[in-house]
Amino acid sequence: MKRLSALFWSLLFLAVPVLGVATFAVAPAYDIWLPKDVSEHGPAVDGLFYFILWLTGAVFIATEGVLFWFIWKYDESKSNGGVKYVHGSHTLEVVWTIIPAAVLLFISIYQMNTWADVKMRRPDMAPTVEVIGRQFEWRLRYPGKDGMLGTPDDLHLVNDLHLPIDEDVLIQLKSMDVLHSFFLPNVRIKQDAVPGMKIPVWFKAREEGVFDIVCAELCGWGHYKMKGRVTFETRESFDRWLEQKYAEQEATQPADSESAAVAKLSPASLLARR
Repeated sequence: MKRLSALFWSLLFLAVPVLGVATFAVAPAYDIWLPKDVSEHGPAVDGLFYFILWLTGAVFIATEGVLFWFIWKYDESKSNGGVKYVHGSHTLEVVWTIIPAAVLLFISIYQMNTWADVKMRRPDMAPTVEVIGRQFEWRLRYPGKDGMLGTPDDLHLVNDLHLPIDEDVLIQLKSMDVLHSFFLPNVRIKQDAVPGMKIPVWFKAREEGVFDIVCAELCGWGHYKMKGRVTFETRESFDRWLEQKYAEQEATQPADSESAAVAKLSPASLLARR
């Protein structure tokens, strides 16, 4: 019976790494792997991911293999009763402390350039668009025809972000209420939106297409529906889209003369007309 128990546990610890490797091997064929990358810095981010995955995967497989071997090799039913207990080994303790520390130090240095591209080397330009997280939608504000944010002719939209490809894009990220997380899976960008802060996010898209905008922070009961879309298109197509949206917004606004007339009416005069 003890022999069967040892066989069961040894095979279990062997099956875990085998099934784990098999799962990673077939995942791309079933479209459950990383989403398509369309950003300039994406390959470097993916390279870091795969490097750490292979490194930790190798350690995981080796650990499970050692567990399998010791459970199988040193089964209690095979023991002749001679057991030697060792209090500890300073050599082993030093080895399993130094090696992980060295690996972590190497990873921290290896990723510095990619991290700087994504989080530190901000392009010297005005914001392309302002993205504001609000329960439970993404509010967008593009500069108006004057090219400045925060003026009366700004273009206001919800959940429908359009950006040009093959050029730097700078997003000014804000939150109106709680913590949100602005996540573009296909751009390999994820950045928290914090109330009271203006956080810059930048990247360069390489391909046209329509992709998801996701909130990756649990932000309330309606978190599941806080979705948007981003459309990457050529500069010419983007400019045409902007002109169309400017025209649509202007068509819904009252004429300047009507606005001025309404603004001059006092509450008393309005009551007198009733």
